[in-house]
Amino acid sequence: MPSTLCSEHGWKRKPLKPIFFAPTDIQPGGLTEELQERLKASKNLIVICSPNSARSEWVGKEIEFFHGLGRTKQIHFFIVDGKPHSDDSDTECFNPIVNRLGLPEILGANIHEKIYRWPWLNKERAYVQLISKLLGVEFDSIWQRHKRILIEKTVTWIIGIFVILTTLIGVWYMNRPIDIKIKLNEASIQNSMLPPMKDAIVTLILDNETKTDTILSINEYALFRNIPHHYLDKQVQIVLVCQDFVSLDTVLTLKKDVILNISRNPDVYGNVHFLLWNPNTEKPVVNKKIVIGKNETISDAEGNVKLKIPLNEQQHAYPVKADIMLENDTIYMPCGENDVLLTQ
Repeated sequence: MPSTLCSEHGWKRKPLKPIFFAPTDIQPGGLTEELQERLKASKNLIVICSPNSARSEWVGKEIEFFHGLGRTKQIHFFIVDGKPHSDDSDTECFNPIVNRLGLPEILGANIHEKIYRWPWLNKERAYVQLISKLLGVEFDSIWQRHKRILIEKTVTWIIGIFVILTTLIGVWYMNRPIDIKIKLNEASIQNSMLPPMKDAIVTLILDNETKTDTILSINEYALFRNIPHHYLDKQVQIVLVCQDFVSLDTVLTLKKDVILNISRNPDVYGNVHFLLWNPNTEKPVVNKKIVIGKNETISDAEGNVKLKIPLNEQQHAYPVKADIMLENDTIYMPCGENDVLLTQ
């Protein structure tokens, strides 16, 4: 109850009591006697109005008895179902005793009265109507405060639900699985004479899991499915191994689309090393000028030919020329110290 009304009327801020509810509070014994005693002790009679109560003999008897006590003004009608004064037994909510007793015109608090857009607010309004009649105070003296409290509670509930939903959505968003795409970008000098990139093995290392995929060409990508969302924007380790390219082991910030810069290993096709050998004499051929592609070099004192070719000039195979007859005029890369070029 509003504190101002309690101060004005000397009320205590506590629920109205005692309240006798006929359907549940009947004690063992004579039904009529029990009801009459309860009605004599009651200051107010609240009739729950519906087609069911309108057809109830006992509801009619209670109204008639309370009227006989001279407390007609303390009979209050609370409509929960049906229509008042409809003259249709299927919908009429007032008990016929009301007309037979000639009670004053009855309006009653109706929970279905369409004052507000929301049914629950109309129900609360009818409830306050009943309370204000019981207390003999103006309706607005209770309703405005009660409505404000209802609105505040509703707003609080809405905010609470919004916060909970936002939290749940946030938790779901942070844990929903995502797909990660990793593409490769060749950062080294482009050289069309060298074989294209293929079969790059990419490994994504998470806290408790390692995932691997293979990129078949530079235009494709590695796809890692069902990665927990909370790894997004976190530091993860990525390892890449690819023939002819420099291996990569790096830590980076994980995004949905990752681009890794890769570079060719300049030693694979650019580090020429072979032995110049004469099978007739079974000796190495020393101090001989050798032309490999566009580059010149000289075999050393042990017959080894070593040459470093720049990346932009590298090829898969190089033509070889010399002042002596060679059994083969082409060397194929990669080649190393165990490779031999024979002379004639």
